[in-house]
Amino acid sequence: MILSGERIGPTAHYTGYVWARNGLSHPELETREGRILFDSLEPVMLISTALGGPKLEAYLLPRHRAIDALLERAIGAGEVSQVIEVAAGLSPRGWRFAQRHADRIIYVEADLPGMAARKREALARMGSLSERHRVVEVDALEDEGPASLAAIAADLDHGDGLAIITEGLLGYLPTDAVRGLFRRFARTLSSFPVGVYISDLHLGGAVTPPVRAFRLGLSAFVRGRVYLHFADAAEAERELVAAGFGAARVRPAVEVAGERRGRGLANILEASITLPPEASAT
Repeated sequence: MILSGERIGPTAHYTGYVWARNGLSHPELETREGRILFDSLEPVMLISTALGGPKLEAYLLPRHRAIDALLERAIGAGEVSQVIEVAAGLSPRGWRFAQRHADRIIYVEADLPGMAARKREALARMGSLSERHRVVEVDALEDEGPASLAAIAADLDHGDGLAIITEGLLGYLPTDAVRGLFRRFARTLSSFPVGVYISDLHLGGAVTPPVRAFRLGLSAFVRGRVYLHFADAAEAERELVAAGFGAARVRPAVEVAGERRGRGLANILEASITLPPEASAT
């Protein structure tokens, strides 16, 4: 997630608590700071909903479940058996997928040093760490070097498919940095027989006053700017293809997750190096 030096940012604590309170996580990934943050923000969230605006929890859950659904589909279809989750934070996804799929997948959680150490210690207490579920340090903005994504991917089996996951990362980066990530991810995935990138994405178009207020509130909460990228889904898809992906699709998270809450906030991108069967048939 987001770090300031070696200090874990508030969003990591908050989202960790949201996953836990909704039955998606493990107690070791839930923090006292997260519970305090959640309780302290509840009055603000109630005011937001009373004024017709969104609630942070209703924004986060469809996003998380939508990414889960796309990753589950890719694994179930036999397209990928390896996952790198960049900026994994206190997300329980690696633990849940490692439990669910056991020896069918390799799951690598990657983050900056402070968070990586915290996550590694928690997973060790949970008994989840193994050769098939591990935590590594990464700097996603680096093109090369021991902490680059390319170096992490080099240790994987290049005869099997790979999925790269990011959640809650792109919104904290300016658009040029996001374009750089797209290129880096596409280049890394291109050395695997199937390469899939799944992430949430904030779009700049159709921002209503309640959504604008929510974004300002979120920026204050994370103590930094929250960026909107690309005017609409079509522009985002073109940027992904320009970065080196063979196909890309951007949809509302609630549509992917099959839910009705949060429309107009989180969107989910799914980009692949190789065309999926349904795309090649059309």
